[in-house]
Amino acid sequence: MGLDKVIDDAVEAVADLPHGASLAVGGFGLCGVPSALIHALLERRTGGLRVVSNNCGVDDWGLGLLLREGLIDRMTSSYVGENKEFARRYLGGELEVELVPQGTLAERLRAGGAGIAGFYTPAGVGTQVAEGGIAWRYAPDGSVAVAAPPKETRVFHDREYLLEEGITTDFALVRAAVGDRHGNLVFHASARNFNPLAAMAGRITVAEVEELVEPGVIPPGEVQLPGVFVQRVVPVAADDPAAEKRIERRTVRPAVEGAR
Repeated sequence: MGLDKVIDDAVEAVADLPHGASLAVGGFGLCGVPSALIHALLERRTGGLRVVSNNCGVDDWGLGLLLREGLIDRMTSSYVGENKEFARRYLGGELEVELVPQGTLAERLRAGGAGIAGFYTPAGVGTQVAEGGIAWRYAPDGSVAVAAPPKETRVFHDREYLLEEGITTDFALVRAAVGDRHGNLVFHASARNFNPLAAMAGRITVAEVEELVEPGVIPPGEVQLPGVFVQRVVPVAADDPAAEKRIERRTVRPAVEGAR
């Protein structure tokens, strides 16, 4: 692949993502979600997906759109969030779910991207995370069809730790505020959450960018994800409905008379 990694069409950028692929997706709630690329997968009806992401969007946005259409077979997540369809499919045996402590999930993605097979962490020691038995998938009758296995533990300096495996995926989808043609990315504020980690974990990483610039415009010291981790760059227009930035839960309070 040449240094110019730009693909103008989101659907074309994910055209070779096959049925049953594993997929790391950036974002936290609805912040930093690669919504244009998610819409592209929805348009292609790519199914059987095994997705690793902090959460699964909401019922009508983000990964929730793929879930609603039955295109996701397995989720590795740390937060169910506001998605009622996620809960319904999981409890109904239609979706396999591996729940992972949030910090552990972040480190598993980072480790996979760094070529680290596994690491020890105290998070989850003494719980079912270590002991196994948590339902990954339910049967239609409500019994446990697939249960989490126990994890290996080891003592370091008189403290117990459990072994977690690094995560790598076939593809990764991320969203950045600025990207250049070589794939160097900059994220805006809290959108720099799971996006760099997801990008590192993907064997083929596709980044949608809100602003495409020429190489050299981003100062080297301001690059938050080097282009070595990105294979494709897709510019998205601010007025593209698929690239809309939504708020997961809007919370307001009544106006106070006389307040400034």
